[in-house]
Amino acid sequence: LDVTPLSLGIETMGGVFTKLIERNTTIPTKKSQIFSTAADNQTAVTVRVLQGERKMADDNVELGRFDLVGIPVAPRGVPQVEVAFDIDANGIVHVSAKDLGTGKEQSIRITAPKKLSKEEIEKMVKEAEKFANEDEKRKEEVEAINQADALVYSTEKSLKEFGDKVSQQERADIEARLNDLKQAVKDKNIDKMKKGMEDLTKASHKLAEEIYKQAAAKQQGKGQAQEEAAPQEQAQQEEPKQSKASGDKEEEIIDAEFKEEGK
Repeated sequence: LDVTPLSLGIETMGGVFTKLIERNTTIPTKKSQIFSTAADNQTAVTVRVLQGERKMADDNVELGRFDLVGIPVAPRGVPQVEVAFDIDANGIVHVSAKDLGTGKEQSIRITAPKKLSKEEIEKMVKEAEKFANEDEKRKEEVEAINQADALVYSTEKSLKEFGDKVSQQERADIEARLNDLKQAVKDKNIDKMKKGMEDLTKASHKLAEEIYKQAAAKQQGKGQAQEEAAPQEQAQQEEPKQSKASGDKEEEIIDAEFKEEGK
């Protein structure tokens, strides 16, 4: 049986190599994952197709790249882009990216993936083993930056929306922790980033309480409105929900984002 000699995947936020098809997978094979955008109002993503075993994109072999454009303007993390890899029995690689919101799709067909000799493949695998610790540290740094950046983004968004629900002192404390975390990200100091995320999360507890209180109040309002509806009307509303639950299965969204173009 033919197998993939090396792993295949794409570059995601921070220059990380995200594998979709692992090395030694029997072909033909198919695999897809859902990704999102890395910035607000990002209307295009570049899909960089890679082959190799290293953790960072630039340390692997690029097989090709293409752009998916026309993604609707939305906050980061909202658009859903499905990336699919399909390797046929002849070893031809088909990679597609589809915006699930609009149905827009773009793809690339790699008819001759980089033909590597057995020696070259072994060399790449050995390099991945040799630099495993170094690569892991680099990946850990990128992931810490991504996590910190996501926390800064969500906290700033929550402050904008619910900041008036907490005291001036609490808001000032959150803003101070925000600035500390931003500085840690700027300095690329992993230990300070981890502590900064912990401190910001603690400082934001009161803000989170207010967000959940508001959500609970909205839910309670909806519940009362449903209770007031006629029993017949309720039964009609419930039927579609039951049929959906027995059929469709929600697809998992992978928590990884595309690198924004030009960054």
